Amino acid sequence: MVISWSDSLALIVFLISWVGYTSFARRKAKTTNCIARVMHQQRILWMSQVIAKEVRVAEAALLANLERNIAFFASTTLLVLAGVLTLFSQVEKLETVIASIPFTAPPNHALVQVKLGMLAGIFVLAFFQFTWSMRQYGFVNVMIGAVPLDKTGTDKNLLAYARQMAVVQDQAAHSYNYGLRSYYYSMAALCWFIHPYMFIVASLIVVYTLYQREFNSKAVIAITAAQAHLEKNPLYVRKG
Repeated sequence: MVISWSDSLALIVFLISWVGYTSFARRKAKTTNCIARVMHQQRILWMSQVIAKEVRVAEAALLANLERNIAFFASTTLLVLAGVLTLFSQVEKLETVIASIPFTAPPNHALVQVKLGMLAGIFVLAFFQFTWSMRQYGFVNVMIGAVPLDKTGTDKNLLAYARQMAVVQDQAAHSYNYGLRSYYYSMAALCWFIHPYMFIVASLIVVYTLYQREFNSKAVIAITAAQAHLEKNPLYVRKG
């Protein structure tokens, strides 16, 4: 199989966009307010409040709701993956469909299989991320059940424990986020079936969309402003 230089370039841009943005976002989140950074602060506050509650039904319900959302994506990912794998037995029909779309590049039988294989790999990665996220939320549930009651909420050891609960919950959220990013990039990968240049443009659009939503969205601005109000509260300063 011979891959054209345009297809090779498109694949390289796609991989750099995905890996590069992930690395960039992780580093930038350490110094800039973004969804990951401000939500981590919220989780620390949330877990700090847990140690002073005798009844923690609300926390269990909130975590269960988060797990349900992730379980939906995990099960959906399996269905999508099954559909992609089924297409391997229908490559000729898929090539006919692709050829019927205006302005598409002529389909290459072997390259179409490579594209399907990449799509399958993306959804396998997404499934692993979603299931790992679910497990980590389960760990948080166990940690909440294990923490003793401190009605004053001032015990330094328990506050440190609460921070570690927030860290585990943060890691679960990161895994969920990585799974969602896989869906975003799978939309770009679909464009490769049409034309490699469209694949390049779609990859860059995904990066721009992710950056805007994670760093410049109205949600980030609102949560950051809310965090500023919380930091003025003496109770937050003591526990944070």
